Amino acid sequence: MNRQPVTSSNLRSVGYDSTSQVLEIEFHSGGIYQYLHVPSNVHSSLLSAGSKGSYFQTFIKDRYANRKIR
Repeated sequence: MNRQPVTSSNLRSVGYDSTSQVLEIEFHSGGIYQYLHVPSNVHSSLLSAGSKGSYFQTFIKDRYANRKIR
């Protein structure tokens, strides 16, 4: 999945597959996680959020099933 770099102290890059509704996030710590069944509006809101880290903590982390891929 192609990810685009984002400006964040926590997140390095974000990608999204609208067909499978998989949100992929690479963290500055080196981990890459895929979040499953994420609606496209959540992805859009993440990209437009003033604080992507805060948005992630509030609206994504612990709300969607996920898997670590690296």
